[in-house]
Amino acid sequence: MNIEHLINAMSPQVYEVLKQAVEIGKWPNGAALEENQREQATQAMMLYQGKHLEQTDHMTVGKDGVMNHHSKSQLRNQFNDNEILRQKVDK
Repeated sequence: MNIEHLINAMSPQVYEVLKQAVEIGKWPNGAALEENQREQATQAMMLYQGKHLEQTDHMTVGKDGVMNHHSKSQLRNQFNDNEILRQKVDK
């Protein structure tokens, strides 16, 4: 099976398992990812993102297969727009 078939056959659930494993360094059963497993899972995640997801977040792969990079000002504006509460602390 070539990589194109693998990515087309990958379910959203498998993508989420790979994503979580890469993020925390462990498989769902608690076994640690080996370095080569982490690399392969990351590559599979990125290919899936580029093929199936409409990603616009910083450092994700967009639908066109291009890595999304945002400037500091774009990120600052993104987080300022999502502000929940700002509280002034009395000293």
